[in-house]
Amino acid sequence: MQKVEESIGYRFQDKNLLKKAFTHTSYAYENHLQSNEKLEFLGDSILEFISSKYLYENYPMLQEGEMTKVRATVVCEKSLYKVAIMHNFSDFLYLGKSERKTGGEKRPAILADSVEAVIAAIYLDGGISKAEKFIIESLKEEIEIATKHVGDRDYKTVLQEKLQQKGEVSIQYKILKEEGPDHNKSFEAQVSCNGKVLAKGKGKSKKEAHMNAAKKALEKLK
Repeated sequence: MQKVEESIGYRFQDKNLLKKAFTHTSYAYENHLQSNEKLEFLGDSILEFISSKYLYENYPMLQEGEMTKVRATVVCEKSLYKVAIMHNFSDFLYLGKSERKTGGEKRPAILADSVEAVIAAIYLDGGISKAEKFIIESLKEEIEIATKHVGDRDYKTVLQEKLQQKGEVSIQYKILKEEGPDHNKSFEAQVSCNGKVLAKGKGKSKKEAHMNAAKKALEKLK
């Protein structure tokens, strides 16, 4: 267990807590032990709280709905699976014989659950600050990526909602220009409603150009 402690940056006083965090129900059943399910339950709540706190303190410009979207993007099986892979959690899982035979140590759901269990184990062993340190160090990059794109997604959504207040309309996005070499392209897009051009926008990708066009359209409508 020393290797996993070095990887996550925390040394346990109670090594049994860490072992329990990696004990899958299949192994627990076969060996008459407690599984990591209760730790997963606790870890899930701690993860939501810490990620919410971090967003609140570090991204004051995000609205409540945007923070909810970012948290949902980050606190999910896909992100937690990445954390498990980063720390080689598959090497430390206690799995039942049948689960091991069917490749359970590589299953995203099992690995994601183990991350939540480890979070709870750190909290119980060392307190909330130690758990927070592990969570933020593991997910900071994912949070940063999610916050950069949440606003962009909303521009198109908000524009659609605004334009459809009085009924259905046809909203279209079109790429007008594509310039530059493959490694440094730029795009210009326009957004129109029922055939009338509302605004144009530029970006380093087609998606970004669309979003900027939507943003400018909203600014004009205001």
